[in-house]
Amino acid sequence: MNDEQQQGFTVVPFPRSRRLVLDAMHAGSRKHMIHGLVEFDVTEARRLLREEKERTGESLSFTAFILHCVGAAVEQDKMIHACRDWRGRLVLFDDVDVNTIIEIELEERRFPLAYVVRAVNRRSVRELHDEIRHVQQNPDRSHGEQTMSLMRWYVRLPGFLRGLAYRILPLNPAWLKRVGGTVNVTAVGMFGEGGGWGIPLPLYTLNVTLGGIATKPGIVDGRIEPRDYLSVTLSFDHDIVDGAPAARFAERLKGLIEGAEGLGEGGEGQVAGGE
Repeated sequence: MNDEQQQGFTVVPFPRSRRLVLDAMHAGSRKHMIHGLVEFDVTEARRLLREEKERTGESLSFTAFILHCVGAAVEQDKMIHACRDWRGRLVLFDDVDVNTIIEIELEERRFPLAYVVRAVNRRSVRELHDEIRHVQQNPDRSHGEQTMSLMRWYVRLPGFLRGLAYRILPLNPAWLKRVGGTVNVTAVGMFGEGGGWGIPLPLYTLNVTLGGIATKPGIVDGRIEPRDYLSVTLSFDHDIVDGAPAARFAERLKGLIEGAEGLGEGGEGQVAGGE
């Protein structure tokens, strides 16, 4: 029996893959973020999802629905996902590329995979759903061998070089967009049930953190009814986005989600179901 076992604990190596998380957290801690904790009524959207599943037998992606709404909301004010370049200028992207977490099966375990969904502001819910399902079914091919090789090489670098990469990459917004997208959407609610907010340490100008869904009393046409409320944390880089534009974005996103944008009859991207 070794010394650690005699003392009641076990020492294991720190996974190299966690260096990706550590570096992201260090970079995020340098940003000047403002956060808003809000709730969106997703009762209508969930009703449409259930109806679609009953009609077709297929559960479509709730994440795809949210990405569609985020893209539509950012499309109306592209400053919300702008970046500064090395000369201090603001770069406003035409496409909303969302870095999100997709839960996959890997070696008989469920694993959160970071994946960039491109041009969500130009695509239907159905198109986004199909891509998400493709990634879940083919996780080994979602990033490409070149990207995976780069990640394996990156985590072997000394800490000061990895930190330098995180300082240089944001200075070229085109590179940043290509590697990590322009907006971050994280669904912490996929790992538990009930309401509640997540407080991120964000890297992007706009970060959307989806919490849980809770059933609470709501007022509809003067009547109290049970409603489903999604907890959402909206985080903005205050160096670029002020409070008033942030509040207007939150109102736009609320209207799109509560109005079940892209779902129902006549919607090309109709339906999206639980992830």
